[in-house]
Amino acid sequence: MTHLGRRVTAEAVGTAFLVAAVIGSGIAASRLSPDQAGLQLLENALVTGAALVALILALQPVSAAFNPIVTLVERALGAVTTAEAAAMIGAQVLGGLTGAVLANLMFALPAVTIATTPRTGAGRWLGELVAAAGLLLVIFGTSRSGRSDQSPYAVGGYITAAYWFTSSTSFANPAVTIARMFSDTFAGIAPASAPMFIAMQLVGGAAGYLMIRALYPDPPGVAADLATGGDISDDTSTDRSPSHERARENQ
Repeated sequence: MTHLGRRVTAEAVGTAFLVAAVIGSGIAASRLSPDQAGLQLLENALVTGAALVALILALQPVSAAFNPIVTLVERALGAVTTAEAAAMIGAQVLGGLTGAVLANLMFALPAVTIATTPRTGAGRWLGELVAAAGLLLVIFGTSRSGRSDQSPYAVGGYITAAYWFTSSTSFANPAVTIARMFSDTFAGIAPASAPMFIAMQLVGGAAGYLMIRALYPDPPGVAADLATGGDISDDTSTDRSPSHERARENQ
């Protein structure tokens, strides 16, 4: 498999597992803790955060964005080409849809059910902007400070917290938002609500990008370190970049 093929596959697989964790834990929570909305949200948040940590740890040596906004910022900073970004975003969306179907089937539901949960209002839209901007700051901030190996824990912790401190429960991911339209369960979002969520996520992504450019010197280097922070090339034995060395040490 080519280098890009491995990255695309990792993005699809990782996003599929992430969405399965989000939707599956929501279904389990609603069944195990009926009529306890706060407990259901706590269970959903903890599982999602834990799944993110595990998936990033496992797939970071190949590719572990799982989020079109992260990939778009990498493109804006020159870490990936337009063709690579398009392929990875396509894989993220396809993986997310696969994860939604798998979650539905695991809990004996129809493979696809269109969500009916409305999620609208200025407060929720602002929540998505804040969630997306903060997520980018956490991801690129850990990379710039030379702590890419701690990024999985930072991202998992941030998303777990953002479930609670944002009014939208921190979707912060267009691929996940699209996928959640296809499960009429605890984590679902009505199709009519999704476009504005995605729009505000993109605005949040732009805000996060501007913060990165303002706060951290050498932004292309930040993005490159994130994008190659463990990439497995066709001949790793000849690659001695710091990011590859960290990946080899973690293997």
